[in-house]
Amino acid sequence: MTQTSLPPTSDHSLVEDSQAFVLGTSLAALSVQMLGHLGLITGQTAGLAVLLSYMTGAPFALTFFVINIPFYVLGWLRMGPRFTLRTFVAVALVSAISLILPDVISFDTLHPAVGAAYAGAFAGIGLLVLFRHATSLGGVGIAALYVQDRLGIRAGWVQLGFDAVLFAAAFFVIGGSAVAYSLLGAVITNVIIAVNHRPDRYTGR
Repeated sequence: MTQTSLPPTSDHSLVEDSQAFVLGTSLAALSVQMLGHLGLITGQTAGLAVLLSYMTGAPFALTFFVINIPFYVLGWLRMGPRFTLRTFVAVALVSAISLILPDVISFDTLHPAVGAAYAGAFAGIGLLVLFRHATSLGGVGIAALYVQDRLGIRAGWVQLGFDAVLFAAAFFVIGGSAVAYSLLGAVITNVIIAVNHRPDRYTGR
């Protein structure tokens, strides 16, 4: 799931932040459940966690939580403790909700193209909600921003390179048609964020 620049602070109350955390992480977890049902993946750290869960049989909730741990160090250095702690909570919520959803939601009929499109849309909307409340789902996006600071390589290119390697590896695990559907969902997620996420609208820059 895509990481991008974030508003540096949240100007919301605790109640507003809390409902946003629940909504954003719930939509992200629902997106992952749909992808898992279809045998698809997404981009970034969530996609890596999904792919590893396919390869190892470990639950997505566990792989997603563990993979994000090293990135908290970079988040602390790049974004500060407040952002990092908020991201930790968001990642933990996605992991927890991902454990609960299979017991309360199932799919009898879900076409791969339709499922990928909706999963991509849910992920994009969920991330937008979290971004607006000064948090993220951690992972590669934080590392990309850190590399940009240290090496001058633009974060977008770093993320694109990671996703290219991820989807190339997925070809050997889930097959060509599944990768194609997965790309559809990932494109929809990125388009939603690119069109709708404007930090300058929130900060006055």
